[in-house]
Amino acid sequence: MTVALTSLPRRRLLTGSAAALAGAGLAGWSQGALAQTAAAKPLPAYVGWKNASDVIVHSSTTLETKRSAFGTSGITPSNQLYLRNNLPAPDATIVADRDAWEVAVAGVKSPRKLTVRELKTLGLETVTMVLQCSGNGRGFFPSKPSGTPWTVGAAGCVVWSGVPVRAVVESLGGVSAGMRFMTGTGGEKLPEGIDPKSIMVERSVPAAAMQDALLAWEMNGEPIPLAHGGPLRLIVPGYQGVNNIKYIKQLAFTAQESDAKIMSHGYRMSPPGGKGDPSQPSVQEMSVKSWINSPLPESGTLAAGGTVQIQGVAFGGLHAVKGVEVSIDGGKTWQKARFIGPDMGKYAWRQFVLQARLPAGTYTLASRATDTAGNVQPETRGENQSGYNNTSWADHAVKVTVA
Repeated sequence: MTVALTSLPRRRLLTGSAAALAGAGLAGWSQGALAQTAAAKPLPAYVGWKNASDVIVHSSTTLETKRSAFGTSGITPSNQLYLRNNLPAPDATIVADRDAWEVAVAGVKSPRKLTVRELKTLGLETVTMVLQCSGNGRGFFPSKPSGTPWTVGAAGCVVWSGVPVRAVVESLGGVSAGMRFMTGTGGEKLPEGIDPKSIMVERSVPAAAMQDALLAWEMNGEPIPLAHGGPLRLIVPGYQGVNNIKYIKQLAFTAQESDAKIMSHGYRMSPPGGKGDPSQPSVQEMSVKSWINSPLPESGTLAAGGTVQIQGVAFGGLHAVKGVEVSIDGGKTWQKARFIGPDMGKYAWRQFVLQARLPAGTYTLASRATDTAGNVQPETRGENQSGYNNTSWADHAVKVTVA
């Protein structure tokens, strides 16, 4: 059997922190299939603990989980989890005494700074959720948008532990009147001599998102690694990754959205050829999505007529995923797949499988998820300038040939 992806996206090779600061690299493009197999780039030192064989190193701040590396147990191990940082990580000294890290809470009746040590006395909750970069699937856009050309690997299912934001707010007297947004500000060190608003990581989401949000200090049962936002990260379940602020230094309830560039002009659903501005929809909630992780080219040869386990993941953003269908003929007909493994909550993804016997021939395998609100994963992508929010089942399909 030979197996090939239906689309061979071209990968943009980003290098260095200058690319991270610019938000887009300037290097040339290379064929995606070659980039996935080439072992050209070593792991950056601060993520040297990652499993190099399971990730694709795009740049010093962008690592993608290989599609073939996703297992079938649900949780994405920390050493396989993708990495996307808008700025270089702060110095490792900030995790030397994790409990001493401070976050300022504003827009509440009794604003103050709280250390992680103090936060640990206010409450505790654990949530399993999909963490996904809003550009996941960008590599399938034929327009080759600027930015890292992720395929499916800028996502993972992660367990976070920390204090519920609602408990912190309650301890400080509640949200002040008229505050419509929850705004998180990252604690990255900013370059000298430039307007902080032009580069700082500061994002606003509806204030109601605080009901399930955490100020988290633990990821997959361990202190959050520096690369993933430790010692403290804002976790907003159901929202795209950029809204889950790393190294959170301020949590403010505000009457207006942040005017930082990453909020006002960045991560906007701009039309092709356009530029982001505050009038365009912001990248916030995730939408229902699924893809197949097996079989893939790495699966090797399968005997014609043998039984194949078509397996993948599905999630629903703010809603639990309700069901998944699988097609072996490119979407002409669909069969109901079966969920496997535990249900870890509405924000987690579900593993699914369809057992099929595939005689000799060529097949286009696709998956299509539905959430509990009745939203169905679409066939086509929503075209936009930056390649955000690609949930197209057609783009994520794989073509397999059984011989």
